[in-house]
Amino acid sequence: MRRRDDFTLAVRRGRRAGRPNVVVHLLHPDEVPDRVGGGTAPPLVGFIVARTVGNAVVRNTARRRLRHLMRPHLDRLPAGSLLVVRANPSAGTARPDELAADLESALDRLLRPASKGRR
Repeated sequence: MRRRDDFTLAVRRGRRAGRPNVVVHLLHPDEVPDRVGGGTAPPLVGFIVARTVGNAVVRNTARRRLRHLMRPHLDRLPAGSLLVVRANPSAGTARPDELAADLESALDRLLRPASKGRR
């Protein structure tokens, strides 16, 4: 994901799951307006790693780790969906297994069917 509009849309309208090291926002394809390809387009994933995570080296390391950890889960995402993974400040010093557990837990929460009355 590269367009600012896609990031904004996913963060503002998508479902959110927070964990100590990451916050994940998922916007399903039926909620994405004017997306070219709609439900047949591949899911788009974007990463937000702010300066609060650390200096440039730490931020880029965190982003690479998150990207690597996200790859095996791409097939679980609905086609045409938008997913944003935002690293919390603790992600810069988190062990890789902690980061993986938080990311997987957040994804599991977002991908399970929504219960009535919850968003």
